[in-house]
Amino acid sequence: MEKDFVKVWESCCRLIKDNISNQSFRTWFEPIKPVRLEKNVLTIQVPSQFFYEWLEEHYIGLLRKSIKKELGVEGRLEYSIIMDNSASNGNNKAPFSVVLPTTSSRDNETQSVNLPVSTSRNQKETPNPFVIPGLRKVKINNQLIDSYSFDSFIEGECNRLARAAGVAISENPGKTPYNPLFIYSNVGLGKTHLAHAIGLRVRQLHPEKTVLYISSEQFYSQYIESVKNLSTNDFTAFYQMIDFLIVDDIHFLNGKEKTQDIFFHIFNALHQNGKQLVITCDKPPVELQQMEQRLISRFIWGLTTDLQLPDLETRIAILQKRLYNDGIEMPDEVIELIAGSVTSNIRELEGAMISILAQSSLNKKDITLDLARHMLERFMKNTSKDISISYIQKVVGNYYNIPLAQLNSKSRIREIVQARQLAMFFSKKHTKASLSSIGEHCGKKDHATVLHACKTISDLLVTDKTFRSQVEEIEKKILLNQ
Repeated sequence: MEKDFVKVWESCCRLIKDNISNQSFRTWFEPIKPVRLEKNVLTIQVPSQFFYEWLEEHYIGLLRKSIKKELGVEGRLEYSIIMDNSASNGNNKAPFSVVLPTTSSRDNETQSVNLPVSTSRNQKETPNPFVIPGLRKVKINNQLIDSYSFDSFIEGECNRLARAAGVAISENPGKTPYNPLFIYSNVGLGKTHLAHAIGLRVRQLHPEKTVLYISSEQFYSQYIESVKNLSTNDFTAFYQMIDFLIVDDIHFLNGKEKTQDIFFHIFNALHQNGKQLVITCDKPPVELQQMEQRLISRFIWGLTTDLQLPDLETRIAILQKRLYNDGIEMPDEVIELIAGSVTSNIRELEGAMISILAQSSLNKKDITLDLARHMLERFMKNTSKDISISYIQKVVGNYYNIPLAQLNSKSRIREIVQARQLAMFFSKKHTKASLSSIGEHCGKKDHATVLHACKTISDLLVTDKTFRSQVEEIEKKILLNQ
């Protein structure tokens, strides 16, 4: 009778639930449906082939124990696997039964079933790493770019802490306090390069570990496909198997509540099992406005570190390394000119160098300072140049005749405090820098001080006409000279 097999399975579930975590139970046992009980054989329906394989690999002992307790030593378990026939029969899905004796030897327990695995329609355009071909052996594309190694990542004051933390976790993944490692910066400062470098080092030092790099956009697309294909359990299961997960540009998940929810559970499962996570973002966790608080709280469990704008020496070293790797020579004075002219980010720095090399090659001209100046002038005109915090401080300081050292000092003199607050206000308005980064540049203040400064300036703009005209004049200087 129907009531009997439902009760038997409910009793089995109570025993199982006492022996595994709540998250594992929700993922692997709540989706199971009891189908029938005939002659001490309990049939349960599972969502997919992958689901069946995972239960067989990880929970067969627990299942055997629960079946024996409820049905005795003669008890048997039969799986009814939902088989995806969409390729040939529209969207129909049919169950496929496989009998799994719970009292036999391990060899007899395992009966391989060659069922098709659902794949994303966009697999050719966007690699879908949670698709697993065949049974048992999980082979995935880790999506790491070999050229983004530590050897090609130039170390400087701007990135030393983040790089050191990356090296530490690659040597002892999941065993350092830096889990997760949360790296943030503006675009073009090397966070993606560093993330790949960490993954490559792990692959080299720990070949037995499963490493995966994925962008948040890919993660989101895969999750949407899994919802369409009714394979969210497969999706979750795959990510819970990863030993070292690198998620790039997590800010892409802002406002995507369902995707954040699934990532929250994946994060928890990985972290609880000592797996390592590396996350990159364009701002620190506390400034992610449309991210669930429970996720933000987990992002700050480990180490949060940023990448700053590289100084002149680091920019020169970056260009020299790129030229050396490409086997190209360029006069030192030209390298210094490029590094001194392009300060916004590394991508534009390398872009300017490539423009000069292309002009020299195509027109068969020597690379000279004159050629470099000419190309840099054209390059800067055609490139949206970012306004830097340092430049804003310089303009504000010049306007009020306050030296930069005083502007960034701890002085409480009213004129200096107001100029400092104005520099913070313009930095928030005209740069992509985080509040923490702005505060660090403006006298090592925290993000709360920056927020207070911006509010103070905004209030003054409403109430003080003279001050408002000064602000408008300074802003014109900032914008016109770019």
